[in-house]
Amino acid sequence: MKRGRLYLIPVPLGPTTAADVLPAPVRACAQSLNHFVAENAKSARAFLKSLPSAWSLQEIEIHELNEHTATADLPRLLAPALAGQDLGLISEAGCPAIADPGAALVALAHREGVQVLPMIGPSSILLALMGSGLSGQNFAFHGYLPSSADERERRLKELERQSQREKQTQIFIETPYRNRQMLDSLLATCAPGTRLCVATDLTLAGEQIRSGRVADWRGQALPDINRRPTVFLLLA
Repeated sequence: MKRGRLYLIPVPLGPTTAADVLPAPVRACAQSLNHFVAENAKSARAFLKSLPSAWSLQEIEIHELNEHTATADLPRLLAPALAGQDLGLISEAGCPAIADPGAALVALAHREGVQVLPMIGPSSILLALMGSGLSGQNFAFHGYLPSSADERERRLKELERQSQREKQTQIFIETPYRNRQMLDSLLATCAPGTRLCVATDLTLAGEQIRSGRVADWRGQALPDINRRPTVFLLLA
């Protein structure tokens, strides 16, 4: 039987309309599908509801794939594509399978011979790197760092040494309510000459990107990043 395709459909990074950040072909693709896998079904329905479509939300099927999903459940989630129907993968925000549990479904699709089609859309990680002025030739994304202050600062020192050794931009994120603790740790831990970028609310109305040496950061008022989606980048 001919396989369906797995479309990786980005969504806005926050409360903005899909037309502001998603190209028309991406919106049209989402409008054409009846089967979806999403990190959160409720937010996925809200996203789909914002797209004018011939179908009603009652007609579509959304199954959840999150950090609690067992590996044994993945074949069930991919079943529509294995049965010949196209399937959409939607992240909670931004691009599916980037800092997102959907990567496991993509890996299974490849093993099962299902064509994977990534669609164009916003990625906070790449947007932050683009706007940082730091090295875009050599970079690494590390996801979330330890929540404990001591362990976080120890990890930051490791990343700073790695950055200096390899001339590599280090990128990481934090749970939004701990953003200020992360920034305080960076300023307390990193060398004065290390370059630091903090990118907040990317693509949203309150977007701000601030980049400079740690020594300069220490002498200025700090931005309000509390409970706002933020990406941190450093280059030693």
